[in-house]
Amino acid sequence: MPKTFFRDASTFRPIAVGYGSCIATDRITVDGAKVGYLYRETPDSPSDSGWRFFAGDESDEYVENPGNFELYDVNTIANYDPLIASCLEASPGSAFLRVDGKFVREKSERPDN
Repeated sequence: MPKTFFRDASTFRPIAVGYGSCIATDRITVDGAKVGYLYRETPDSPSDSGWRFFAGDESDEYVENPGNFELYDVNTIANYDPLIASCLEASPGSAFLRVDGKFVREKSERPDN
């Protein structure tokens, strides 16, 4: 069954162009939740930014289902939540959590995968 996206791509603006692809959960792109947690790992390919975006409320069961994720251009996710643009220059291994309407770098960074 095709996914129905929360935002119409024809309304997207150039917010974070040129970063490459990323992975995001359907909680963001289908349900319209804001990004609550993001991390960057070593990119899997030349077009991969390494960024992974979550609403932050996904259960383990939800995350274990690959059907709940899709590959997107980073600009697409920036159009869902422009605040992510403040984190995009961070190096692999970086992770951020939304706290009081802004992203705060996690003290214990993720291992650089």
